[in-house]
Amino acid sequence: MSALRILVPVKRVIDFAVKPRVNKTFTGVETAGVKHSINPFDDIAVEEAVRIRERKLAPGGVEDICIFSAGPPKAQEVIRTAMAMGADRAVHVELAEGEDLEPLGVAKVLQKVVEEQKSNLVILGKQSIDDDAGQTGQMLAGLLGWGQATQASKVEFGEGDSVKVVKEVDGGVETIQAKLPLIITTDLRLNEPRFVKLPNIMKAKKKPLEKKKPEDFGVDLAKRLKVVKVAEPAPRQGGGKVEDVGGLVSKLKELGAL
Repeated sequence: MSALRILVPVKRVIDFAVKPRVNKTFTGVETAGVKHSINPFDDIAVEEAVRIRERKLAPGGVEDICIFSAGPPKAQEVIRTAMAMGADRAVHVELAEGEDLEPLGVAKVLQKVVEEQKSNLVILGKQSIDDDAGQTGQMLAGLLGWGQATQASKVEFGEGDSVKVVKEVDGGVETIQAKLPLIITTDLRLNEPRFVKLPNIMKAKKKPLEKKKPEDFGVDLAKRLKVVKVAEPAPRQGGGKVEDVGGLVSKLKELGAL
């Protein structure tokens, strides 16, 4: 098997424990003064890349683990966290505060980064928890002409650049056999990311971080989607009340539960 050069894209999102609020103009979610962190699915992707190296899961070994992120200057926080977990270096495409890229734009930039970094394996979260698009990995595979294995819950490496990926589907599990180069998107059950210790965070500050601008890649990043309005979901309606056990039984029969 070829030595792995792994690229792991990560995104800075509102922390999963924070309840998002719609902004006053109804154009998006309020982000000012809100805690942000690494996208949980991307956190799993970083952990998987580092485990592949530490546990020597790939016969050819891991030559390099590079983190990628496109976001505002504050995105460096999640980039450094990813490097503290064990990645070697990072590429940060700086965007203005409040600016973002659509999934296709991210995929186009990633295509160029993959070519520049000579990556042969890209591991990324199956979706980000802010827009829940779940499109970037698939679009990147299409642009590169690579195989893809989405929503991975287990990854195994074999001989001859072969990779086996197990994914959960509605009816159970599905196993995919593919070859490098490959795109893998991660699901929640793939692993449990490690807790990053302070000494590793300090060491990560010395690791290489290359800064770039979107225009450095020479790709069309024009937006194709328009947000008309963002609103809170309608409140749930409460269930009807019953006076006694007999009323409950009657209601269940009416609903076909008995």
